[in-house]
Amino acid sequence: MLGVPHALNVVSSLGFLIVGAVGLGRLSRPGSSFADARERWPYAVFFVSLVGVDFGSAYYHLAPSHGTLFWDRLPMSLVFMSLLSAVLVERLGPRVGLRLFSWLAAAGPFSVVYWILSERAGVGDLRLYGLVHFYPALLIPLLMWLFAPRYTRGRDLLVVLALYATALVAERLDQEVFAAGGWISGHSVKHVLAAVAAAWAVRMLRLRNPAPGASQAR
Repeated sequence: MLGVPHALNVVSSLGFLIVGAVGLGRLSRPGSSFADARERWPYAVFFVSLVGVDFGSAYYHLAPSHGTLFWDRLPMSLVFMSLLSAVLVERLGPRVGLRLFSWLAAAGPFSVVYWILSERAGVGDLRLYGLVHFYPALLIPLLMWLFAPRYTRGRDLLVVLALYATALVAERLDQEVFAAGGWISGHSVKHVLAAVAAAWAVRMLRLRNPAPGASQAR
């Protein structure tokens, strides 16, 4: 389209840039979204990584290869790990959550580096990346069930996860979606739905307040 290969997959990645920029703008404003300023760090990495996803995804879809896919998956791994870290901070407290954040922030990129090295060795081992990709979707609801919220609007995270799960279904039905409409593929729809999921996280931060009676000093 207009000389751009895989154009809708490239253009639909723009949503990540928009949401990432809006999210960073939200973090720069004073307000009740965070009782402890340190809690902004996981969300800062989350939104910066979303901007990175835009460029990495566009780069990959312009010229798909393992080499360009590395730059697509690298920021995505940080998106998953930083969101999980944000929930750990909010459910377990900043002291514990931020200690885990540093390890998780390293684990995400490590899983992608391990994958690309395994590709070059002819193995293509995605197990670590798969763990980084899907583990947060299981652990976040568990944390929400086991630990009391320190902020309101916690259930918005379930909406975020549901939207992303729907995005993965669209990706899985890539060819079927394209066949139904004849102009957009399921993968492009995935990009849009995943950006909407991230936008819902921004909405959560905008609307939430400290939960009544919750301890903010852990």
